[in-house]
Amino acid sequence: MSRRSSFNGPRRSIFPRGRIAGFVSLIALVSLPVLYAQEDTAGAISREVKAVFERCGNAVVKIHAVDEHSELSGTGFFVDPTGTIYTSYSVGGEANNFTVQFEGKKYHATQLMADLRSGIALLKVDAATPFLPIGKSSELGLATPVVAIGYPLDLPVSPSFGMIAGFDRKYLGRYFSTTHLRVNLATQRGEAGAPLLNFKGEVVGILVSSVDSGSACYALPIDAAEKIRRDYVRFGDARHGWIGIDVQEALNPVEGSSAEMTQIRENTPAAGSGLEPGDILLQVGNVQVHKPEDVIDASFFISAGDPVPITVQRGNQKLTVNVQAASTKPEAMALGPGKKSVVPLRLDATPR
Repeated sequence: MSRRSSFNGPRRSIFPRGRIAGFVSLIALVSLPVLYAQEDTAGAISREVKAVFERCGNAVVKIHAVDEHSELSGTGFFVDPTGTIYTSYSVGGEANNFTVQFEGKKYHATQLMADLRSGIALLKVDAATPFLPIGKSSELGLATPVVAIGYPLDLPVSPSFGMIAGFDRKYLGRYFSTTHLRVNLATQRGEAGAPLLNFKGEVVGILVSSVDSGSACYALPIDAAEKIRRDYVRFGDARHGWIGIDVQEALNPVEGSSAEMTQIRENTPAAGSGLEPGDILLQVGNVQVHKPEDVIDASFFISAGDPVPITVQRGNQKLTVNVQAASTKPEAMALGPGKKSVVPLRLDATPR
């Protein structure tokens, strides 16, 4: 009887034994460099984060305070050598009796100003201090790596690593006061007011709110925070400006903008300025306008009392008029029915 092969019996490989070993060795040779490259990349990121933390951590402070409900603690950081501190409104806005832990000591701190619209506050201690350099949030892009340094819960100062995930004007259908940085970086209570740093160790944002139970966060861009600080230096408080125009989406974009003026409000700086309904808004101050929502950022960077050049397209003419901005409240801005700028959700301080 002749022998026949069976699926249940032993099989012979189509490759000789030596060739199998060769393929295994080849796979190993291909895979190992990839693994080493991944480990090297991870190690490089780890070293960058550690370097930023070691260089900048001494300028980050824990803030203790008392509000109407309880004692609380949060995070802040020195922004100049004379003891000025940036923090979030949830830490420094509505509390008092501030103390700051710095270099193993506690210092009394006073509130310089607090601005609900931007979500930040400025405090000050009477001491010579280290401080963090200011970067440019306008230079950030998607997936830019960033580091936060804060005081989570009752734990020591700690670094966190993440990346820029978005530049958002609204969250859950509600508009922010200006574009916020959405950061894929987990946060915990007590880290409100923490600095967001690039790999140069420069501040590019301030943590002001949490997203999705702390799995991510929003940061106010440092460019926006610095506008508020400049207002304080000039006027002693934030001076949010307003010109009194309403805009909506134009049917036909002109010169790259679809922001059409629909109303010039009475008894506002824009009234009598020469602006007219139907004008296509191209630029407000230094901010170019491409769509109606751009007015949010343009308005945020206006200071009340300052002359604001406004450029529009009217038919075939490009016109620029100067309007002296007046003070406004956050709810005064109109982008259409039911659309208001709002203060973002808070990243809470930690009750003590």
